[in-house]
Amino acid sequence: MSGPQWAAGATLALLLLATLPYWLPPAVVALRVRIFAWVGGEEGLPVPGRRVPAAEFKQVYGHPAANGRSRGAALSDLFWYWLSPGPEVHQEHLEPGPRYDDVARTTRRILAGLDRAQWAELVARCTRRVLAELDEPPGAAGAPRPGRAGVRRVRLRDLTMPVWAEVYYELVFREPCPRHVRDLIVGNADDVVSALKCTSLRHMDRRARLTRYLRERLDAGGLPVPLPTTLTREEQAYYLQGTFFNTAVVQMSEGMAHLLLAIATHPEVRERLLADPGDEEYLDHVVNETLRLYPLFGVAHRITSAEIPRGDREPVPAGTVLLFNYPGYQGADPATDDRFDPERWRRPEDKPTHFIPFGVTANRPCPARGFATLTMRVAAREILLRYRPYSSASHSRSLPSRGPCLLVAREGGPAFGPWRRTARLALMRLGDRWAGVPRSVTQLVLGTYMVRDARRRQLCQRYFDASRGPHGPGGDADALAKEQAR
Repeated sequence: MSGPQWAAGATLALLLLATLPYWLPPAVVALRVRIFAWVGGEEGLPVPGRRVPAAEFKQVYGHPAANGRSRGAALSDLFWYWLSPGPEVHQEHLEPGPRYDDVARTTRRILAGLDRAQWAELVARCTRRVLAELDEPPGAAGAPRPGRAGVRRVRLRDLTMPVWAEVYYELVFREPCPRHVRDLIVGNADDVVSALKCTSLRHMDRRARLTRYLRERLDAGGLPVPLPTTLTREEQAYYLQGTFFNTAVVQMSEGMAHLLLAIATHPEVRERLLADPGDEEYLDHVVNETLRLYPLFGVAHRITSAEIPRGDREPVPAGTVLLFNYPGYQGADPATDDRFDPERWRRPEDKPTHFIPFGVTANRPCPARGFATLTMRVAAREILLRYRPYSSASHSRSLPSRGPCLLVAREGGPAFGPWRRTARLALMRLGDRWAGVPRSVTQLVLGTYMVRDARRRQLCQRYFDASRGPHGPGGDADALAKEQAR
């Protein structure tokens, strides 16, 4: 190779290396999407998409025949794998029928145990308790080391996950959550969401510790709301673990991370909220705008039990796996754009029409939809009363970074001068971009492995193929439990 050719090659290599943070993570995300589509198989029908446009999203989603949840979809094997143990009794994955009705009714009863004022008091109290741990002396158990001039670097999802662990424990058991139990809940929820984002493999031993605790707690008795009698004691533990100490804790932590990161990266929004944290109407608009741009649900799949007619269009055949894309539907709203603008919720002409943050009412909406926005607002207000959030981290819907953020104590905050803040944020931006390079490769490798492992184990398919069926005395429960524990 001649000197000029070598120099050109070296220059190109350096250019590729220097620009890695800008092109590699998006390329890996695109590749993971293709792998996900491969798992879905040819029967997967994207909605909205070429055959079913956004205008028909709610109509098709809400049709009574779009009611299958797990049986007959390759994607179910993947989600059951990630949500183990207990996906066979998880409310979101149960097939329609008496067992689902019993479980869903129990969830509603537990959530209805508190009125709005009690919800607000509970969330505020738990948030204050967790935030107080940030002020514990250096070296105290579980306390991060305070930064200079009252500045603390945190990961927003990690900061808020203990809050929701305490909230939902007290909701279920009507007593304060012991610290060691909170650690079990957080460990379980973190392991599930990290596996879902492919930043880590599953650690079933971590999840099993919470299952054992819940089983012992149930054996002790004294639950305020009776659990479904159609479930065995082990399944009741799985039900609580999956519904409240997995999905509820994960989704609320993710929602708070998005909300606080949006506030931290939009100075005009942050300063307005800091000036008046009690402005509930504006804070609600900020919450809605966050959920519009960063919906918590990605793709929800449903299996059609019968043909879905569509007027003069081709009907959706029975047995079709419908892939309802929440970000795609909300992003197709003709009244909106990609700007983060909470004020759009005040303007009738700009108010979003494609907005389903908690699902579609006619087809298994989020059971906490009546409390989620309220509780996010309460937790955010408690944090803003205490800290000024700043961040320069990239903000994506998947948020694999867990939301890096600087929290500056409002008392003593001025010592964190503009030049120091600018320098810290510049370093955070640089570090965040480069951290995305190895993380994206990790996601590709671990995600590919888990997809293959899920296809090999076929937890969902084997459960429904068992000779005794899913509604017998546990179906293939023993074999499923052994596979999940591995």
